Amino acid sequence: MSYAVISLGGKQYRVREGERLLVDRLPNDEGQTFTPRVLLTGGDGDPQLSPDGVTVTARVVGHVLGEKVRIGKYRPKSGYRRHTGYRSRLSQIEIESIATGKASRPAAKAEPAAAADEQPQAQDAAPVGYEGLKVAEVAAWAEGRHVDELRLALEYEQAHAARKGAVGALEAAIAKQEEGR
Repeated sequence: MSYAVISLGGKQYRVREGERLLVDRLPNDEGQTFTPRVLLTGGDGDPQLSPDGVTVTARVVGHVLGEKVRIGKYRPKSGYRRHTGYRSRLSQIEIESIATGKASRPAAKAEPAAAADEQPQAQDAAPVGYEGLKVAEVAAWAEGRHVDELRLALEYEQAHAARKGAVGALEAAIAKQEEGR
């Protein structure tokens, strides 16, 4: 693959392997890898819309603040002047790989089988990395997860906290995964 278009935080980015870019703040910790949703791949002939079996692996390099944006308000003849500003919270990511098809599929299928083996043992346990999430972070965490892992998180949420927003985000992610099959 020469390039891919990924979706992060409601925005689309054209990326290549080894490229670094600034995106809106991600819930992932520094050094953690994740797989964003792939919308398009191209560069080797015709571009493919929503390619099947293509995964982009990205790593969070760090969390930074953007440039300061200054805002000034002014009303003539009244002496009204207000100045404020802000700095965007951003995450710097590096695209590690754009993997295609057959090489990445067996590894992806092997992991859920191992997760399925763990489920009967720990009915009361949450998936790895889920327990500390806030309601606003659950939807981002659920993106790209396997259905079994999402169901386990839903069972954990209903048994412990039963936060409406988290339950809704998990149910929507499960429905989206089952619809895509």
